[in-house]
Amino acid sequence: MQFKRTAVLAAAAVSALGLTACSDGTDTPAAQPPAPAPMTTTATMTSGEFGSACSSVPTDGPGSFAGMAKDPVATAASNNPALSTLVTAVKKAGLVDTLNTAKDITVFAPADPAFAKIPKADLDKVLADNATLTKVLTYHVVPKRLTTADLASGNFETLQKGMVKTSGAGTSFKVNDASVICGNVQTANATVYIIDTVLMPS
Repeated sequence: MQFKRTAVLAAAAVSALGLTACSDGTDTPAAQPPAPAPMTTTATMTSGEFGSACSSVPTDGPGSFAGMAKDPVATAASNNPALSTLVTAVKKAGLVDTLNTAKDITVFAPADPAFAKIPKADLDKVLADNATLTKVLTYHVVPKRLTTADLASGNFETLQKGMVKTSGAGTSFKVNDASVICGNVQTANATVYIIDTVLMPS
């Protein structure tokens, strides 16, 4: 009997120790390393950017999504290496201050390869004609912030007074015949959709 009683007490003690080890974790050994932080990719650094070209945006600094969000749109574009030709055109047309001081606008920003589609002679001619250049560039600006829900199916008047037609769903959108390749990029005063083709007013 004494042996059985001792065995029962020992079993109870082992059980109690097991419960203590699994209870509130206060006595959990610190031998296990903390779980590694989840990796963050460029396209998900802030909120809602999408598209294949977003992967080329710098991960930090003034040209990153977070950096561009702090600057007005023309300044933000000047820090994005994919928009160098557009920035040159904006400066030639004298539109830097106009874009930087505008409130709540949408800019459909052609990436450098979009300008490369235009024959060099034609592009040089447009860049040399300030009136034509201004019309082309202001045709890429809508005087309100457009969300992806707005882009699903819409017709919007631009600063040039012409209309652009948008369509699409999810992360695939068109502006006239141009495709959005990096969308919903936020700057201090604008929402930017980078596109693969220069829009031409009629």
